Amino acid sequence: MPVPATPDPYADPLAFGQRLRILRTRRGVTRDQLGGLVARGGAWVKALETGRLGIPRFDLVLRLAEVLRVRDLTELTGDPSVPVPLFAGPGHPRLAAVRAAVDRLTFAGDREAPPTAQLTARLERAWAARHASAHHREVIGARLPELIHDAQLTVRQAASAVERRAAQSALSESYSLAQFFLAYQPDAALLWRVAERGLVAAQESEHPHTIGVAAWLSAQAHRDAGPPHSDAADAVTTATLSYLEPLLPDASPDLIAITGALTFEAGHTAARRTDTGTAWRSWDRAREIASRLPEGYFHPVTSFGRAVMAAHAVTLAVELRQGGEAVRQSAASDATPIPSRPRTARHRIEEARGYHLDGQPDVALAVLERAHERAPETIAYNGYAKAIVLEEAQSKHAARRRRASTLAVTLGLLAA
Repeated sequence: MPVPATPDPYADPLAFGQRLRILRTRRGVTRDQLGGLVARGGAWVKALETGRLGIPRFDLVLRLAEVLRVRDLTELTGDPSVPVPLFAGPGHPRLAAVRAAVDRLTFAGDREAPPTAQLTARLERAWAARHASAHHREVIGARLPELIHDAQLTVRQAASAVERRAAQSALSESYSLAQFFLAYQPDAALLWRVAERGLVAAQESEHPHTIGVAAWLSAQAHRDAGPPHSDAADAVTTATLSYLEPLLPDASPDLIAITGALTFEAGHTAARRTDTGTAWRSWDRAREIASRLPEGYFHPVTSFGRAVMAAHAVTLAVELRQGGEAVRQSAASDATPIPSRPRTARHRIEEARGYHLDGQPDVALAVLERAHERAPETIAYNGYAKAIVLEEAQSKHAARRRRASTLAVTLGLLAA
């Protein structure tokens, strides 16, 4: 039997350092990059990988798992007693139906397609339902299979070039909705299929706003794939902003908002690279764009608007590992509520990360409890939240350990 060139990190008996090296190499991350992202250095990572240092503290193990985006702590530790899914949970009950809808071949004669206007109205209702629901994946997962199929039919049966472009726009938006459902689900290949199809349909639509939304989601997919893909994320945002910015003088609020969302996205990617100057300059530019929007405006896909800029500042500070700045920005962000349950919950998770970085774990747990109250499905699939809860469930402080353990049981991370 041939011996594989690269060992399998899931096969025993591999030491922690060997697993770390294999997973880091597969991610395309250098030792210096990985060390910098966990506030250590390349020499520290090398010492772990070569066995000169043993397994680090649990919080550092979680941070390494977070950066490498491993599916389960067992992949990194080799210890089957801690099989904790971090960035990919067990999968939502509606995942199989959504996957089948994406993979299904649709032909023009399946049945009569609905008018594009009807699809657009259904999509508007779906986005509104998502923002209003504590169980947003359930809400959109129930709608997606039929929406995707109907949008594909409408494209196939379009009678003119104009109708086809409008139908492509609705199809692209259906894929955009699917990407929100697929975030943190255990099917990366499906997410990429949806992202690519959405971008192709958007380009076929020739509709600037649709192209902007698809590009925004594509950039996020690249950014979240890890440091080797940050250049691809930048390429998407840079090219799309070059296309959209000349249109701004006469743009609708939706087009202004997607331009602002993409501008912030460039800053978010820069923060992941710890490029502080670019990150905050992008945030300043996005804030200026947000100021052009009507008071109370809220973009239905990206959540961009004046209300979200303070939350974006928290995110940048957290990604830059600036705990004190994240806490300061958190205090400012509470002055303007975000009109979306899942977006508010995600903001709470970012706040919790900031408090945790700042050495305030009790506040971080309290904020995560608020996130769970607002939108349980958001926190249940979020790796950053899980990492904080699991770390504090091992705390030496009894009260904190009990509080974190109770939350871990609620999230399904620990048995009751």
